[in-house]
Amino acid sequence: MAPTAPPRTRAVVLHAGHRPTLCQEALRLARLLQALIPDEPEVHSLAALLEIQASRIQARTGPDGEPVLLNDQDRSRWDRILIRRGLAALERARTDHPGPYALQAEIAACHARARTPAETDWARIASRYADLARLVPSPVIELNRAVAVAQAAGPAAGLALVRALADEPALAGYHLLPSVLGDLLVKLGRPDEARAEFERAAALAGNARERALLLDRAAVCGS
Repeated sequence: MAPTAPPRTRAVVLHAGHRPTLCQEALRLARLLQALIPDEPEVHSLAALLEIQASRIQARTGPDGEPVLLNDQDRSRWDRILIRRGLAALERARTDHPGPYALQAEIAACHARARTPAETDWARIASRYADLARLVPSPVIELNRAVAVAQAAGPAAGLALVRALADEPALAGYHLLPSVLGDLLVKLGRPDEARAEFERAAALAGNARERALLLDRAAVCGS
């Protein structure tokens, strides 16, 4: 069984893909673990996940610090060296029984391998999220799976899964739930409903930049 990551490592993993200082610390700790426990697949999986997350950090925000959604990111700004390191670490982690870090790293790798959003293997991502949900059940994982299913099988299929999560107590104040609903409703040609969801998401958002992005999306729905 894979060892539990040290508490300090777990803490930096949560935000490593978004904050450069934490990102560097997370990478340092993961690479140290690789050296200390070279025969543990989940250690290499953790390193793979962090390398790939770190590869996108320069593309995650715009010139004024505003968040840039994954499909809108300039992929030429993704660090191909870190991606290669991540994919190599993932290869070292191969096992018949992948753990949570391995499954998350495989999802990240699907994005990293896609040179354009259209090339993303969403069916595989949805499958990996399903495996992850069985291993570590979580409403947030199910929400991510719903997004992948929507990409792979169409927005109606994703919407059904998201609607099923509407009463989850753990997601009651989670702004990404109404944000995902808004996005799917836009794709289904239901702008009035989408606008209401984006406005609800904005009210729940934790920072001003995310709130502004969501309100902009709401405004577009009303135009």
